[in-house]
Amino acid sequence: MQSNEGYIYPITQDVVGDSKIAEDQYSQKQNLESDLNQQPNVIVDSQIVKQQNAQKGKQPFEIDFEQILRQQMIVPIRPLDQFHLLISNFYFFYYLKGRGAFGIVYLVYDHKRGFVANKIILKQNYDKREWEAAENIHNKIKTCPFIMNHIQYQNADICSILVSEFSNMQTLDIIAKQPQISLPMYIFRALMKQILEGIRVFHSTGLVHRDIKCNNILLHNPRNSRRVHAKIADFGFSKKEEELNGITYVAGTIPYMAPEMFKKPLIITQKVDMYAVGITFYHIITKDYPIKYNSFTDQSLVINEMPHIERPAEIQDNILWDLLSQLLEFDPTKRLTAEEALQHPFFIGKQATNDISQLQIEIARQAEKINYYGSRKITEYDLNPSFIVPEPEIKKFYTNDKPLNIRKIKD
Repeated sequence: MQSNEGYIYPITQDVVGDSKIAEDQYSQKQNLESDLNQQPNVIVDSQIVKQQNAQKGKQPFEIDFEQILRQQMIVPIRPLDQFHLLISNFYFFYYLKGRGAFGIVYLVYDHKRGFVANKIILKQNYDKREWEAAENIHNKIKTCPFIMNHIQYQNADICSILVSEFSNMQTLDIIAKQPQISLPMYIFRALMKQILEGIRVFHSTGLVHRDIKCNNILLHNPRNSRRVHAKIADFGFSKKEEELNGITYVAGTIPYMAPEMFKKPLIITQKVDMYAVGITFYHIITKDYPIKYNSFTDQSLVINEMPHIERPAEIQDNILWDLLSQLLEFDPTKRLTAEEALQHPFFIGKQATNDISQLQIEIARQAEKINYYGSRKITEYDLNPSFIVPEPEIKKFYTNDKPLNIRKIKD
């Protein structure tokens, strides 16, 4: 089974400083997968884990995260992922479907902020880099509708809480998992444009995300609008580009890792994010990955023997493949930046202009009217039809799970 979780993978025995933390987290991840019979994308049944722990002489105990939230005068509504959680000795014994390690995300009601998302993490497992990255972004660009806005970091009892805006739809993966539902090219183009603009802004702060993938791009339908924003989330692996010089480990999710992450000496730049963006788009179209192995070693052996990624049969559009092939370029020095990608003919050519739908134009005009009356919630992107992703087209993918609708209460 292919894991879509982001992890840290040591690639050398020289462990110092930050790398030692990486090794420890990697070891915990390996222990966890072993205990779960190496079933990476499943939700753990707490009774099974208790039985496993009992056999090993461990004494698990449960933590009431909802009580911790109530102590902060916050009303817990529900976890944003199904989960069972246990803590055994020194690390979390749990798995969140579609989420990274060491965190639970709750939808809560805060009387000051309304509905927000609270990511709750044991203090011993919390890495402040996620909050530091969010602060860095906020200080430099204030806000971008295509980047998750983190609001506050606070301590509570034995946990740390990261408060962020709430996205009321699921992740981009909901599209990739529905091969029976077609995605119109104009919707795909607008989604790509939003994500690339989010990456462009993110990179303008000097940061490297290091875990771009479908599950780390959230979808949100702003209140009283017919549009959807794709939001880059989860900055837990993010670092300043200059801080990545000389590191001895890689972080991320195997199918999305760039070829240079499997080579020595290890050189990590913002171009690893661009490769991951290319894989994200590839995955949405084909519902598959060009290279997919569970282990870092197996992926490394294959990718190091490949000259490039072959064009899949599902991609018939020559202009689109030209863009994707430059995002998936194995040589990072030749790989497109986000800014360069946005200037590709796929976005600015005649075909792109002709492909804009009447619905996109109508939604942009509606935003113009709202903006005329002084609304601060309308951004420049909401006025541009080429950035508009109409909500009805995304709702088609909710065949079983409906978007969480809390608008009748408050957005």
